[in-house]
Amino acid sequence: MAPPSPLAIATGSVQRLVKEEASYHKELSSQEARLEKLLASTEEDENREYSLKQERAAIAETKAVFPPLRQRIADALAKLEDQLESAQGSGASEEEIAKATEAVKQAKAVGA
Repeated sequence: MAPPSPLAIATGSVQRLVKEEASYHKELSSQEARLEKLLASTEEDENREYSLKQERAAIAETKAVFPPLRQRIADALAKLEDQLESAQGSGASEEEIAKATEAVKQAKAVGA
């Protein structure tokens, strides 16, 4: 089996980073829901303040992931666009080009 082309590698990288960002968004919404549940709770618990502090810290850590991740997506997207441009001129397979084009659309949709 032939090794993956640079276009396939760049496409996979962009797809992985887009999935990673979606996963962090899902995690953030889950954390925010847990925080809301804790805030809405009227039950007095000796660990309530600690739990609130922990949830807020987790949310802050998750939010801190987004700027560097978006930069990595932007860098990978630029590399993919370069690879796509050179692959179209060198006669890469239609399937690889279609996958790369779709990955570019996905990355641009998440705001890279």
